[in-house]
Amino acid sequence: VQLQASGGGLVQAGGSLRLSCAASGATLSRYTIGWFRQAPGKEREFVASIRSGDRIYYLDSVKGRFAISRDNAKNTAYLQMNSLKPEDTATYYCAASSRIISSTIRMADYYDYWGQGTQVTVSS
Repeated sequence: VQLQASGGGLVQAGGSLRLSCAASGATLSRYTIGWFRQAPGKEREFVASIRSGDRIYYLDSVKGRFAISRDNAKNTAYLQMNSLKPEDTATYYCAASSRIISSTIRMADYYDYWGQGTQVTVSS
């Protein structure tokens, strides 16, 4: 599975961005898709995930602001980010997992395939 993340950029606080994660080499609907982020000097952090059955998980601090979704026809997953804050500044990565058990879905080790990352910068 190859994943290509895109859609990052520079935005003012309160603005919006939509990140895309395009997959090739596999049918994305069969995988759990996760979004993670990593700010300089910090560990990679879980942001959101969507399972193959469309159950969704979010980091508490992004609930109500971010929305994860997928378009199976386009083999692409999305992360809609609204009401962005400076603390959302990070490199965002998409990842895919074929695991069934979800107890560790918020952990990076749960995911087998990773995209290259896209930079999101939120100015105050």
